[in-house]
Amino acid sequence: MNQSPGATAAASRTKVVLPMLTLVPGGMGGSETYARALIRELSKEPDLDVVALVPAMAEGLFDGVREVVLPQLRSAGSTADRLRTVLRTSSPWFAGRRELVGAAVVHFPLTVPVPLRRQGIPMVQTLHDVQHHDLPDLFSRPERAYRVVTYDLPARRADTVITVSEFCKERIVAQLGLDPDRIVVAPLGVDHDAHSPYDGRRQSFVLYPAGAWRHKNHGRLIAAMALLREQGSDLRLVLTGGRGDDLGQLPEWAEHRGMVPDVELRELYRSASCLAFPSLYEGFGLPPLEAMASGCPVAAADSGSLPEVCGDAAVMFDPRAVPAIAAAIRQAISSRDRLVPLGLRRVARFSWQACAEAHVEVYRRLANR
Repeated sequence: MNQSPGATAAASRTKVVLPMLTLVPGGMGGSETYARALIRELSKEPDLDVVALVPAMAEGLFDGVREVVLPQLRSAGSTADRLRTVLRTSSPWFAGRRELVGAAVVHFPLTVPVPLRRQGIPMVQTLHDVQHHDLPDLFSRPERAYRVVTYDLPARRADTVITVSEFCKERIVAQLGLDPDRIVVAPLGVDHDAHSPYDGRRQSFVLYPAGAWRHKNHGRLIAAMALLREQGSDLRLVLTGGRGDDLGQLPEWAEHRGMVPDVELRELYRSASCLAFPSLYEGFGLPPLEAMASGCPVAAADSGSLPEVCGDAAVMFDPRAVPAIAAAIRQAISSRDRLVPLGLRRVARFSWQACAEAHVEVYRRLANR
């Protein structure tokens, strides 16, 4: 039987399957941004046949590639929910495994390797951080155990581990003992079309877009803002992201807007006096770059990957010292004329195209070995 030209063309392309069965749309921060931007860029590669495996709640998120929805999966954000997803997909008879037939590479961009890969298919795992080893006190015992099973053990078996910063690579080597040659660094990017410079009038508020996870350090930022106001500032604080109930009662000059649409977040970047980013630990840290791309001055913690990402384009501070956070916010606002051009030059180094190219190089090497 003769094949159609379309079938022949599809057969000639390299099939790359990206399972994302633990995806919770709107609830995964930078890792979701990464997955969506990566697949958007991969869809432009004419020699790749990209297949995205997603749970029912993520249907329609990935344009330009073949999206396979597994309706029996309805992932949610808790450790127990994610563990149930892992257990349901670990069976050799799980329906999603059929999509791995003919794959040249299987890549798990959200780290957790489900469904089980078929024997002989090269495996790539993106490991966004090893925070559960570096800051174990911020994780419950079940969460640490979950990450050991779904992060650490698969990383040791993966053909290639992709991570997002040199900081992460160093910590992965130190904590998991991986060979550095098996780890590829692919820095994240910024959508430069969406985040454009704005040099107009700024409003009197500080922005922090981050879910209220313990390492995000909201409490010290709120204390620093209170200190600034005691010193005569009229600055307000605007918070976005999930888990708002964990913040408790906020002062009247602070507001939590929750999960906001991308267009609203972009306008906040364009109108804030300053982005404050006091996180105790980041594998990468996209908001400082998105703020820089919008012409917004940045004050950022000197922890994790943030010095690597921000370079000399932000005022850095000790995130455990409230007076240092307050002083850095004040300095960033007063140094706007210096910081904005530095930020625009800095963010120009980061693109999703470059991030995707690093992935494509890995796929081609593994498919052709």
